[in-house]
Amino acid sequence: MPHTSALDRRRSGVLLHPSSLPRPSDGRAAPGEAERFCDFLAACGFSVWQTLPLNPRDETGSPYRSASVFAIDPALLALDETTAVESPPDLETFVTEQAYWLPDYALYMALRRELGRPWYDWPAPLRQREPGALRAARTRHAAAIGTTCRHQFRCHLAWARVRAQAHSRGIRLFGDLSFFVAYDSADVWARRDLFQLDAAGRMTANTGVPPDYFSATGQLWGMPHYDWPAIRADHWRWWIERLRRQLALFDLLRLDHFRGLAAAWRVPVDRADAASGRWESGPGDALLSALTDALGALPLVAEDLGQITADVDALRQRAGLAGMRVLQFAFDGNADNVHLPHNHANNAVVYTGTHDNNTLLGWWREDCDSAARRHVAAYLGQPPDRVPAALQRQTLASVARLAILPMQDILQLGAEARMNRPGTATDNWSWQLEGIPEDPETRAYYRSLNTLYGRLAGD
Repeated sequence: MPHTSALDRRRSGVLLHPSSLPRPSDGRAAPGEAERFCDFLAACGFSVWQTLPLNPRDETGSPYRSASVFAIDPALLALDETTAVESPPDLETFVTEQAYWLPDYALYMALRRELGRPWYDWPAPLRQREPGALRAARTRHAAAIGTTCRHQFRCHLAWARVRAQAHSRGIRLFGDLSFFVAYDSADVWARRDLFQLDAAGRMTANTGVPPDYFSATGQLWGMPHYDWPAIRADHWRWWIERLRRQLALFDLLRLDHFRGLAAAWRVPVDRADAASGRWESGPGDALLSALTDALGALPLVAEDLGQITADVDALRQRAGLAGMRVLQFAFDGNADNVHLPHNHANNAVVYTGTHDNNTLLGWWREDCDSAARRHVAAYLGQPPDRVPAALQRQTLASVARLAILPMQDILQLGAEARMNRPGTATDNWSWQLEGIPEDPETRAYYRSLNTLYGRLAGD
């Protein structure tokens, strides 16, 4: 059985990152939009809101390459700017509770702004974290460190309000945990010993994936590999604290690149693409057991997409974790394809597509050749013009306990609304809602589908 109440019964939800909520032209998060979105979900009969990671985004807007996998991006939330939220006892308690990561993150951000370059290009005393250099930097940047701590406290309070509002409407929050972390991050700078780096702090190998559906030469991610023996020797604390932090924010978490726990693709640092890499073993059951021992039953969903071998599937099943099924991956002509609805499992989360896919309408119009279009239409028993709507129905009708529809698919948007194109560095992560749908027809339609397929919130 799944380990989380968010998978306790048939439910459905919507995938929408907070960065895509409507916001004014100045780019700041608008007050009340998250609550209005929860109202929309509840009215449609959805009971899960799935987001991407809440971490600060990089210069391209990606939340998967962040300055910290512990911090929250202040730009995602409408923050309370009043002094009332900064009462010293509450702020001090928050800083103490987040002492594992917050002081290092606040100092890193101050130094990053001062020096204007990645930590591995900083002067050696700071790059190597010499105690005297760190003390001097903390004194020099005391004001900036305090500001960052206050911002993170405001983020903490703002997300707590969103979560309370969601729960009051019967909505569970479903977050996302990136597997690897950005090289230029407080996480790697503060714990160089836990990553595969040389004495100067340079990566000794690159992360990525081999050639696959998204790229003929694979993908290079530019992130360091973990030093799993060192993490084990540290009693897995970095991962325990990371997961503890996220469980304080979400009811359910997707573990991105789950297969990295079994083996991850390791590419020599001097290679131009990922094709020449090799699989390097991961921590497997040992890490999952340590997380369970420290935190209890794990409310995780395994992102088991891509090249999933028998050992990866066995690891997921031993942990009792739900996997993922994506209908856009289903129609390769193979009746045994695990993504086809007739092959779905109960302990799974099914999607029309994820943030890495085209929108459903864009996929149907642009990515399917004529043979695939005939196959999809024949499988669904529908004429071509009804295929996108029929695929949404198939997603909600699946035996999978949780069904997720991207907001772009609910709005029937084309490829122009795609969130991300894997393997590309520009024109991603920028799609935004013009407004949360107010029309009663949309709400009534999805409420009827959720009722029809036994997913209605409150049932």
